[in-house]
Amino acid sequence: MRSEIQEKLLQNPPTDENEARRNNLSVRALDESKKIWKVAFPGIISRVSSFGTLVVTQSFIGHISSVDLAGYALIQTLGVRFVNGILIGMSSATETLCGQAYGAKQHHMMGIFLQRSWIVDLVTLTILLPLFFLAPIIFKLLGEDPSIADAAGYVALWFIPFCYSLVFSLTIQMFLQAQQKNVIVAYLSALQFVIHVPLSWLLVNVLDWGLNGAMVAVNVSSWVTAIGLIIYVFCGGCPDSWKGFDLACLKDIVPVVKLSISSGIMICLEMWYYALLVLVAGYMKNAEVAISAFSVCLNINAWEFMVCLGLLGAACVRVANELGRGDAKAVKFAIKVLLSTSLTIGITIWALCLIFGNKIGYLFSDDEEVVKTVSDLSILLSLSVLFNSIYPIFSGVAVGAGMQATVAIVNLVCFYVIGLPLGVVLGYVTSLQVKGIWIGMLSGVIAETFVLTFMMWRTNWDEEVLKASARLKRWYVKSPDKEVDEREQEHVSSSGIA
Repeated sequence: MRSEIQEKLLQNPPTDENEARRNNLSVRALDESKKIWKVAFPGIISRVSSFGTLVVTQSFIGHISSVDLAGYALIQTLGVRFVNGILIGMSSATETLCGQAYGAKQHHMMGIFLQRSWIVDLVTLTILLPLFFLAPIIFKLLGEDPSIADAAGYVALWFIPFCYSLVFSLTIQMFLQAQQKNVIVAYLSALQFVIHVPLSWLLVNVLDWGLNGAMVAVNVSSWVTAIGLIIYVFCGGCPDSWKGFDLACLKDIVPVVKLSISSGIMICLEMWYYALLVLVAGYMKNAEVAISAFSVCLNINAWEFMVCLGLLGAACVRVANELGRGDAKAVKFAIKVLLSTSLTIGITIWALCLIFGNKIGYLFSDDEEVVKTVSDLSILLSLSVLFNSIYPIFSGVAVGAGMQATVAIVNLVCFYVIGLPLGVVLGYVTSLQVKGIWIGMLSGVIAETFVLTFMMWRTNWDEEVLKASARLKRWYVKSPDKEVDEREQEHVSSSGIA
């Protein structure tokens, strides 16, 4: 493959102007930043807005009842985040395949990959439904306060339609951002947030529907985005990549399931890690305050993590596109620019958490104990925010390259073999209590960061180019459009894929 690319470059040597542009580091970095932000900015707006609806809902519920707040925190932080992590992970296989197909100009394959992801995600979510129906029983068996467990079980039923909306919004977002058309996602997500805030106020405060009103607002606003994206794709927004429903989506679904499962495990282990703090907090003294305070900190941490997930998506797209094109050097340069960008954002938010740590709690609760506990945890929150800006980038790189299974193993060891046991020891053996748990788990994040840094440094990206080429060749399906298929096959051959 590399010899063919070299021959092609010899036949079409770069101009002096282009060569000088490539050799100018600042210009190259600026060009790469434009490519990154073209994907990342809409993705960040989308994820921050979507998660923001959950944070806004928590704020409304926090002013209704402390028990409802604890129940909402328990199911949203544990149950919904667990399911959401699986769906994001399963959907990230769409990022890998669509990104590499777009880079290789196999545009019609992207629609087939999208349909396969719908099948996989819908089946997966349906299998997970018992978690919502049995939520109060599960939490009581885990030793949580019965009143909080019952409140969590009631809220869990309201989250079922919300999770089904994620199947479509997540997969279509990844499908669109792979071809750099996700500006529509940003618009719809912003619309979702704009609708959600006044609708929550109307249903909760004006009509006095309480908890029910808050959950109705969540579901209505989430389906606004999902339906809007479906209409955009079906009505001509992606003429090259969406050719309508195709029975080819049922072909080679087992390999897609395998890649989706490894992706799901990888992302879920990351997203669910800190959520375990809420579960453990339920065994502490004054569990109601501990759960509420932890959920506030974790939602702030998760909101910032949504920014990192936007950059994670950009990392996936940039790596996948360049692997599809067969350019290993461009992959390595993109990783450097991505990491620099994310670190700059992380350091900024880290400083803000330190400055305003003693005021954050008032946004979510009037309970002085909850506010004080949030203030006590603000330093650990700021450190978590800082490390959030590093390891998700490498996770995105792994998704773009199809290395999800390896990163899933790293996540399992660092988070659940190192971090969680250390946190339990520090929390229950020492006098640190909940702080000890967070310190231990932060140690797992630090270990994860160092391991992924070393792994990416040692990766041979020329070999990853060959692997991506082989994957695209193996799953290629002819386009119903003969002319399109001939053009794609010509590009495949010239790129060394066939």
